[in-house]
Amino acid sequence: MDNGESNGLIKVIVLFGTRPEAIKMAPVVKELARHSDRVATTVCVTGQHRQMLDQILETFDIRPDIDLELMRDNQGLSALTARATRAIDEVLARIQPDLVLVQGDTTTAMVGGLVAHYHRVPVGHVEAGLRTEQRYDPFPEEMNRRLLSVLSTLHFAPTQTSYDGLIREGYPSEDVILTGNTVVDALLWVRDVMRAKRTRDVFSPGCRGILVTAHRRENFQGPLLNICRGLRRIVDRFEDVEIVYPVHLNPNIRGPVHELLSGHERIRLIEPLMYEDLVIAMDQAHMVMTDSGGIQEEAPALGKPVLVMRETTERPEGVSAGVARLIGTGEESIFNEASRLLTDGVEHARMARAVSPYGDGRAAENIVNVILDRFCPR
Repeated sequence: MDNGESNGLIKVIVLFGTRPEAIKMAPVVKELARHSDRVATTVCVTGQHRQMLDQILETFDIRPDIDLELMRDNQGLSALTARATRAIDEVLARIQPDLVLVQGDTTTAMVGGLVAHYHRVPVGHVEAGLRTEQRYDPFPEEMNRRLLSVLSTLHFAPTQTSYDGLIREGYPSEDVILTGNTVVDALLWVRDVMRAKRTRDVFSPGCRGILVTAHRRENFQGPLLNICRGLRRIVDRFEDVEIVYPVHLNPNIRGPVHELLSGHERIRLIEPLMYEDLVIAMDQAHMVMTDSGGIQEEAPALGKPVLVMRETTERPEGVSAGVARLIGTGEESIFNEASRLLTDGVEHARMARAVSPYGDGRAAENIVNVILDRFCPR
């Protein structure tokens, strides 16, 4: 639905705009649809990641009720924030929802929470409570999620660490709910579907595959160059290693990556993958090297060691569990830590334990149950 009519049902707007948000909100949208006798759901997307967002919508067969199409080439954060504020304001004025659901730490989520506050509408924050304690790292995500905590009414914490952090910050315990992370819900569903299809191999026969993703804003320029140099040294050192790197569409990523990594027979620079293809690649990889937040949560659920190419992480649970390692963005560190896992089978096996500290695949169910109990109890 995309108007103010609800026939007595609770009106929920599910707002998202990027690929990671779509992946993590898809199970929530699906679960809300199971309760259409009590909830009228409006799916509103901003298009903050246009092509990559559309891929996820297709994968999960989600058709937005409202598409704001806000993204422009090389759009700055201030311009995006201004355009999103005006557009989301118009949506809330028309729908007059009882609850706005946002996810994570994007500009879409932060603006959605702020505009909902302006309309005196409660905000439910999916994946609440993540922190690095560094104001500008990651940028702008750390401040986005902190602002969202202040703006939110319901805090859906994905892990015990995030739950405990929100309680320490003073949020009421009755409004902080430990749910697990919806990314596990999405991942396990897609994995099972793709395994059943017996899809083709992602990596070349006889090669140990490394799946690489690197696209974060704070890694532009110097850190990204270091990452690329480290990756090239890895394939030069290990003749049985192949890197598959789906390269983000942002020109700040594509230019340096292609300049430094193209032309090597065992480095495959490919277009961004459909989510199901990314899940296949993770499932078949020997290890994963990433600066992504979501993949830090997904790969451990598939039993894949994760080397996190960032200086900080708001997902310490994987590091504490021993399935992820924070290695920074230095060329030497990237080369040395990857080499360690490629030469030390015991260490690789230790990190490859399929232990996910991020949930059991029922997070969306937990979230929707809270919404039903809070807004429309029987």
